[in-house]
Amino acid sequence: MAQTSIFEADGRTVEYVDEGEGPVPLVLIHGIGRTGEALGVIAHYLASEAGFHVIQIGADAVDDVIAVMDHLGIGDAWVGGHGSGGTLARRVVAEHHERSNGLLLLGVEDEDIPLAPALPVLIVQATDDDVTPPANGERLQATAPERASIKTVSGADHHFPVTHPIETAVIIEEYLDWD
Repeated sequence: MAQTSIFEADGRTVEYVDEGEGPVPLVLIHGIGRTGEALGVIAHYLASEAGFHVIQIGADAVDDVIAVMDHLGIGDAWVGGHGSGGTLARRVVAEHHERSNGLLLLGVEDEDIPLAPALPVLIVQATDDDVTPPANGERLQATAPERASIKTVSGADHHFPVTHPIETAVIIEEYLDWD
């Protein structure tokens, strides 16, 4: 696994992990209170096995995510996250759609954040998730059915990125049609 780095953004400390050298960058934002282990296996698989350039960010604010992207010289990327990290990803993409190629949501919180125009959206939901239930993803998908897709991890709960990391990573890889 890659090492955690620290970036100072306007007096705030932002942790990030930069892994892989592929031409397709993915920014994955951790949920509140989660550590690198929450998305670490998914990120490592996507970087080492699928050839993506994956940046995991432990951020609380849109500006922090953009600051890390700027620091790393990433002009645009697929942006996503799990739970509250996905909610922050939605804000990043809504406010900076010119920096985004698409949105990856692993469990959708029930937040009123409109999807950015024209960008594709992958929603991954677990069938037994009672924190971010599948109905949240279905409601969001219904707002843009022509460009939002839902994939399901059967028999998993809210912690599916930890309990089913390879299955989740393969869903992302296949959706992006990259190998």
